Amino acid sequence: MTPDQINLPGPLAEVTAAFERYETALTANDVAVLDLLFHDDARTIRYGIGENLYGHAEIAAYRAGRPAKGLDRTLERTEITTYGTDFATAMTLFRRTPGKIGRQSQTWARIDGEWRIVAAHVSVIDDPEGA
Repeated sequence: MTPDQINLPGPLAEVTAAFERYETALTANDVAVLDLLFHDDARTIRYGIGENLYGHAEIAAYRAGRPAKGLDRTLERTEITTYGTDFATAMTLFRRTPGKIGRQSQTWARIDGEWRIVAAHVSVIDDPEGA
């Protein structure tokens, strides 16, 4: 891959739209869309704040049983980077709890023509700025 294949306008716009769709579904607890956006495969992984989920079935079961309240958050420093036309990462900081800052990373791949999350990680730390 050459540097000119990073953040090609088309793929970057597509992944940005998919990421925004994910965020809307997350805060609305739209489980059907969340399940759709994660690649339906046993190799898909999501490490959450308090859970380690291996495979789409475990991720979907977690989403189905998760409380639907308190999901609003604000995002900061979102960085989406595409590499070629079929691979991307999306990183963001989020705030939901005073004094804490969340970190979310997602790996996206174009599979059968659709952008899907193939790996994700979420963690929360004390806010280093003390906000």
